[in-house]
Amino acid sequence: MRIEDKLNEECAVFGVSLTTDEAVGLTYNGLLSLQHRGQEGAGIAVVDDNNILYHKDVGLVSEVFCGGEFKNLSKGRIAVGHTRYSTTGNNKRENVGPFITEYLTGRIATAHNGNITNALDLRHQLKENGLYFHATSDSEVVSSLIAYCITKEQNTVLGVVKAADFLQGAFSLVIASGDNKLIAVRDPNGFRPLCIGQNGIGYAIASESCALEACGFEFIRDVLPGEIIVVENGSLTHQGVRLGKKDDGHGLCIFEYVYFARPDSVIDGLSIYEARHNMGTVLAEEYPVEADIVCGVPDSGLEAASGYSAQSGIPLVSGFVKNRYIGRSFIYPTQSQRDSAVRLKLNPLTTNIQGKRIVLVDDSIVRGTTSEKIVRSLKNAGAKEVHVRISSPPFRHTCHYGTDIDSEENLIANHMDINEIRHKIGADSLGYISIEGLKRACGKCVLPFCTSCFTGHGESMPRKKDIFE
Repeated sequence: MRIEDKLNEECAVFGVSLTTDEAVGLTYNGLLSLQHRGQEGAGIAVVDDNNILYHKDVGLVSEVFCGGEFKNLSKGRIAVGHTRYSTTGNNKRENVGPFITEYLTGRIATAHNGNITNALDLRHQLKENGLYFHATSDSEVVSSLIAYCITKEQNTVLGVVKAADFLQGAFSLVIASGDNKLIAVRDPNGFRPLCIGQNGIGYAIASESCALEACGFEFIRDVLPGEIIVVENGSLTHQGVRLGKKDDGHGLCIFEYVYFARPDSVIDGLSIYEARHNMGTVLAEEYPVEADIVCGVPDSGLEAASGYSAQSGIPLVSGFVKNRYIGRSFIYPTQSQRDSAVRLKLNPLTTNIQGKRIVLVDDSIVRGTTSEKIVRSLKNAGAKEVHVRISSPPFRHTCHYGTDIDSEENLIANHMDINEIRHKIGADSLGYISIEGLKRACGKCVLPFCTSCFTGHGESMPRKKDIFE
């Protein structure tokens, strides 16, 4: 049972094409660097002499690959990996990526980050044409559609281009083919991040630049919205914008900067650390308050807290000790234990906060339950006042593009005003960053943003496309 009312990303993708037999090990290291994007499952597929071998299962990367699994994978030169957080489909092995799909002339392995809004329609059309599905994930639909189009086009790259034209929604893809190609695709809106790196033995594609650096690749650039990149035998053989028109009102999910991405990543021209620090600066301008110390909620509130402190002149102090060893396996058998679970992960540092007026900076309030427990824990530890500052605007709408936002009736901002939320969570004051302030904080990003979870603008329904016409 999830104990925090936080947002969750659904997955990460990573792939390499090398001139040496190090693909599996580098992909494993890449997935470890991207573990924050998904903790429910992990998998790696490797191309071995025109065949594709793979291993995947539920669990963390280190749990899925904890022993002899590597022995069953070759020391191939092309591999793709995936870490999963489920937005569609149950959390079971069959729904973990990469998805391996066979077709008449070969095999592909597909790792997908995003959410396909017309997946049910595509699944229905493919089933009518005799395709069989083993899982309930939209990522399996993506892989099956690509394999179908490759068969029709009799060309791997053209098949990927054709399939991508039918996909609606968010998709950053890394595909390994049996004919020794590594293919990267980003949807025309650029909802989800994807970047490319290079070193002396080949290329890597990753959801975030932090994974490239951790694996010894130099970051080259982001994959552009609508772009397809092809790497063969460790060499870049194709790069270009090939896909269709973007949907108006959409762009990169702005929550990549607020919460999802690691602070040492750079996405679409903007450092995640810099963006979050700027958010704190804007919060201090928009919601100043007299206080003794500024504290960030670990981990996603720390950078914004540093920005608030720098702008306001109020000292930045550690307010919590975080238990990093509970992990996924800690069990909460009763409701009362689940209610107190926040204390097990975040314990107030009484020496620093007792008798103090605190500015508490966090990334979001979804249902309000976690914020309420954190504020209460600070006051129980002796805090004189707790002034909450949030580095995202109030959530009012669910997301169709892969961000796991609770149903709209459960979003606290939809049935309480700011003062009522303040009273509910027990804060002495409450301030959310404005949408304009958030965009200003992320102004160096080279892409437009999707902010429809805050505004409701830009939402669109899938348009049916007949893939058999």
